[in-house]
Amino acid sequence: MIDRIKEFFNEQLRPDAGAGARDPEHALRLAAAALLVEMSRADMHIRDGERAAIETGVRDVFGLGEAETRSLVALAEEEVHDATSMYGFTRLINDGFSAGQKARIVELMWRVAYADGHLEKHEQHLMRKIAGLLYIPHETYIAAKFRAREEAGTRTED
Repeated sequence: MIDRIKEFFNEQLRPDAGAGARDPEHALRLAAAALLVEMSRADMHIRDGERAAIETGVRDVFGLGEAETRSLVALAEEEVHDATSMYGFTRLINDGFSAGQKARIVELMWRVAYADGHLEKHEQHLMRKIAGLLYIPHETYIAAKFRAREEAGTRTED
């Protein structure tokens, strides 16, 4: 399993990759989508609102069309299913995204967490873990949480 994940990331970022291999930008998009998918799985119930939040976030942040968004999310679901850790995804994001882009991913994760109207303890735990792996400052983490919670219309803390 670990060898398969390493192979995937090496293929994505290898400078001599042929025309059939994806470019580093695609790998970054996939890593970001994988984190959003993992958030939807955190409470063991993937709801329609969470899936919609993932697709909207991916489409808006990366400027993708509907079909490309669905394809990327489906691939991210496969990668998350096979992954044993989120470290590979967060490493790609740390290496390829600016602090602002990483903060945007954290906010999108919060939006997925709040898409069902409340925050589960498993979602909260995953957010802390991912924010730490992405080196997100606490004030950025909290600001993103408040924006997502307000957008979702959730006023009280769970």
